[in-house]
Formats: sequence, structure tokens, C-alpha cells
Amino acid sequence: MKTTSKSVSYLALSGLFAAVITLTTAYFFHIPYGSNGGYIHVGDAFIFLAAVLLPRPYALAAAAIGGGLADLLTAPAWAVATVIIKMLITLPFTSNSNKILSSRNLFAPFIALMISASGYYLAEGILFGSFLSPLASLIGSAIQGGGSAGVFFLLATVFDKAGLKRRFFFENTKTL
Repeated sequence: MKTTSKSVSYLALSGLFAAVITLTTAYFFHIPYGSNGGYIHVGDAFIFLAAVLLPRPYALAAAAIGGGLADLLTAPAWAVATVIIKMLITLPFTSNSNKILSSRNLFAPFIALMISASGYYLAEGILFGSFLSPLASLIGSAIQGGGSAGVFFLLATVFDKAGLKRRFFFENTKTL
């Protein structure tokens, strides 16, 4: 496959991931909690999948666009923080394996949870002028991150058994 063709394919997949991330964050399994505009969702599971299926720049873009759009639609005050945090949670993952559940990607969701919880704690402290009240939000962050990790592990297991990455992505990932 030509480099231009690969780039166009990755761009299209990034757009699809951004759309799925937006929908699963803002609307599907969207459970509001607390008085700060926070909510629990499984959109991060699709950010994790983007991070292991796409080269890093494309995964960063899908995460930022998908998460940012979801917040613009539901809780606009959080959009800037979300764009930054969602890009950061892609970093613990690797796409340089022929399997989704490589040894690194088994631990990455838990590192991403810590990054996300810390990032939203800081953002809430800055937005609301108190670093004491955001402590209550850490429970919601843990539930949301744990749920997203569970969905990611389920989808990754199914996709690995089907050989999805090896058949459709891995050959192209190494050459880009």
C-alpha cells in the first residue's frame, strides 16, 4: 500500500474513531454525576482502541476531537481540559505490536486512569477555585476509568481472537 493511501486510510479511521468517541462519551452510556458537570461514560475505551490501532498522531487527533466534541455538546466548560487530557491518555499505549493486548497495553488503561483522574482533579480545582471539593470526583473518575478499561479489555480480546490487528493494521503500522 502506498504511503499516501495509508495516510488517507488512517485519516478516515481517525474520523470514525472521533465520531464513535463523541457518541459513546456524550450520549451512549452517559451517566451524569455530581454538581460539577461530570459524567461517567465508556468513550475512553474507544480512545484506548484508537491508541493501539492507529499510529500515535492519528490516535491523538481522534482522542482530542472526539472528547472535545463530546464536551462541547454536553459540558462546554470542560472542553479545553478534555482535549489535553484525552490526548495524554493515549500515550501509555503502543500500536507497535501485532496484538491489541500486548504486555504494555494490558497495563496502559490503569496508567491512563491515573492520568485522567489527576488531570480532571487539576482542571476542576482551577475551574472552581478549590482543590478540596474535587476530591469527591475521584470516585467517579475511578468508576468511569474502570468501566472503560473493562470495555476495552472485552473488545480487545474479541478483536485479538479474530486477528483484526494482524490482518488489517499491523503491516501498515510498522511502515508508517
